[in-house]
Amino acid sequence: MKQAKRNPVLARLAARLQLTRDIRSEATHLPSASELNRWARAALQSGVKMAEVSILIVDADEGRSLNRDYRGKDYATNVLSFALNEGETVAGMPLFGDLVLCAPVVAQEAADQGKDLLAHYAHLTVHGMLHLQGLDHEDEAEADAMEALETLILAKLGYPDPYLEEKSV
Repeated sequence: MKQAKRNPVLARLAARLQLTRDIRSEATHLPSASELNRWARAALQSGVKMAEVSILIVDADEGRSLNRDYRGKDYATNVLSFALNEGETVAGMPLFGDLVLCAPVVAQEAADQGKDLLAHYAHLTVHGMLHLQGLDHEDEAEADAMEALETLILAKLGYPDPYLEEKSV
């Protein structure tokens, strides 16, 4: 944030996102607030002038409960996105939403897929932020577009293509 105070462009970019982080997990090796901020800000599309987002990092029981209650699926999943306006922008209003990252699921997926844990958190944060902005992957065309955008954002952040293994199959 010190750079942002000296650089008006960085200060303006930093002001676009108000992010809160709430840790409700006993897991270790969690991303820092500054890492989450960097990843979430990178995923903000140009049309979003202001966003207020909460990122919750939870354990499996809470992740399962939220997924069951809100999606009807009785298992913990890696990331859940809750957009106040379901991705629709309202003129003059910030983008509001919550992301829920389930630490044990993220860690297990990273281990199973041979991915760096922070790179996987970065991917899921970017993925969730795109959902908050209305992007989805309900059909193949939407999925391809969303994956391409995620890959581009992650490359700019210095992370490898999270879908590289799937593409080579």
